[in-house]
Amino acid sequence: MSRILSLLVTAITVFAVCLAVLMLGVPAVLHLQRYVITGGSMEPTISKGSVVFDRVVPVSDLRVGDVITFRPPEGLSQVTHRIVARSRDDAGQLVFKTRGDANQYVDPWAVSFPRGTQARYWFGVPYVGYALGLLSFASVRMLFLALPALVIGISLLVSVWRDVRGGDTGLENPNVAAAGVE
Repeated sequence: MSRILSLLVTAITVFAVCLAVLMLGVPAVLHLQRYVITGGSMEPTISKGSVVFDRVVPVSDLRVGDVITFRPPEGLSQVTHRIVARSRDDAGQLVFKTRGDANQYVDPWAVSFPRGTQARYWFGVPYVGYALGLLSFASVRMLFLALPALVIGISLLVSVWRDVRGGDTGLENPNVAAAGVE
């Protein structure tokens, strides 16, 4: 039983460390932006529940076919869609039309990026967004943190109980230690 418990603790720890490195370490080191895909408009290219990592690039580098993450002019939340048209407005600024791969129609807006840079899709990890979504609930976060600690605590208690029950104190001469003689 303790072997199964040990394997379970190890598996949970490895999963947590990998998730933390993927979500925190990779974006920081590679200067990436991270987004959770909550809709199905980019399926099958990018599945709902995926986490996508975007690299910020100059707007002039954006081409038709690139996938970008942006906030549409209509004040909606972030959208990750494919560029389907690139043109210039009357002021000479680049303007883009987008569409989700699963959508039949082009988005009703045209977007421009006056800052001169924009997040372009680099890679995605399917299903990890669901785990991140669950972690947005305080009770799940507490369980995620408390469960491994509880399992480790129980494992230590079982180990101590076995040692005491078996009479193994870990000392060669328990009488010397009990008398305080060194």
